[in-house]
Amino acid sequence: MLTYARIEAARRRRWASALLYLTDRCPVGCAHCSVNARPDGARITDWPLFEQVVSVLCGVESFEIVGISGGEPFTERRGLVFATDALVAAGKSVVLYTSGFWGEPAPWARRVLDRSSCVVLGTDTFHAARLTDDRVVPAIRAVREAGCWLVLQAIGTDRDAAALLTRALGAAWRDHAEIHVTGLLTVGRARSLRTSAPVRDAPGFGPCTVSDAPVVRYDGRVSACCNETVITGGGPPALRRQARDAAELAQSLDSFEADPMLRFISSHGPGPLAPLVGLQDRRFEHICQLCWRVTRRLGTDPGASVAALALFTEHAPDTQPTPDAPSRQDAEPTPDAQRTPDAQRTSDAPSRQDAQSTRHVPPTRDVPFAQNEGDVS
Repeated sequence: MLTYARIEAARRRRWASALLYLTDRCPVGCAHCSVNARPDGARITDWPLFEQVVSVLCGVESFEIVGISGGEPFTERRGLVFATDALVAAGKSVVLYTSGFWGEPAPWARRVLDRSSCVVLGTDTFHAARLTDDRVVPAIRAVREAGCWLVLQAIGTDRDAAALLTRALGAAWRDHAEIHVTGLLTVGRARSLRTSAPVRDAPGFGPCTVSDAPVVRYDGRVSACCNETVITGGGPPALRRQARDAAELAQSLDSFEADPMLRFISSHGPGPLAPLVGLQDRRFEHICQLCWRVTRRLGTDPGASVAALALFTEHAPDTQPTPDAPSRQDAEPTPDAQRTPDAQRTSDAPSRQDAQSTRHVPPTRDVPFAQNEGDVS
């Protein structure tokens, strides 16, 4: 089974996973949405380009797991069916990130669930304000019927999530699901919910492994990490690219994978770079603030760039300090009662291509678009 721990283990190995950002549309409108998704949000319009985006993701041999998120991916029927079919045909494990707003799924949605390995379903007080349990329970049961592992992701506490799983699946819900408790990500609409946060001296920030898993949007935009602000157009431009076709997208992924600064931030963090750009005495609330500041200054200060390159060269690529940076939406540990199994890979799992340019190969077979485009109903 593809548990949350196994997904995170893949995301902490460079270029072992990626995220397909399928749509900016979501009908739920939660107050804490980190990407500010809306019912009238942007969606796929350039279908030939989207087909190339999916083809490139299928062809990156090192990607073992591809997540599909948004927005709400189940609002993008045609794109979700096509992407899921193509990725599974290419040997990828698919993880769906959803609110479960679709309730009792239509036949096409059941097909998507049948082909997926894991569903991460967000449920907490913010979702509950927009979706009743009566709407979500059928979705949970449909995930179980499809044989997918279910991760119920909640903010702050697992109390309501455990009750919801018990109602939907019974007392033995742990045979089919787990709960992951996370912290509030105060970007997007959730920025208004932000409270004062503890700060840390810049040199104290260690490795950031979210730079090991790129995000590719439906329109060809690709970002070097999973910070939602970057993929939606914020943050330093150096952390994203806009591709117009498959060749440019493949080139962008190769560039990010081999980038010495991103590799250094993954293995050592932005903290050691702070003195090179005059930030050693500054304090920051989170690692992204420091990373963005360092990235911008390295792009405008030739002297600092030369010193940074020397630092990148000095450190062996296989020197990997223990990461201390939380991954996307991962600010709290899973409670002991719902702790996920050990996330070690099996010895016969494919290894990633260390320090090699990403190889792109065609999907194992062509998968046509679903013929009927529309919403979830």
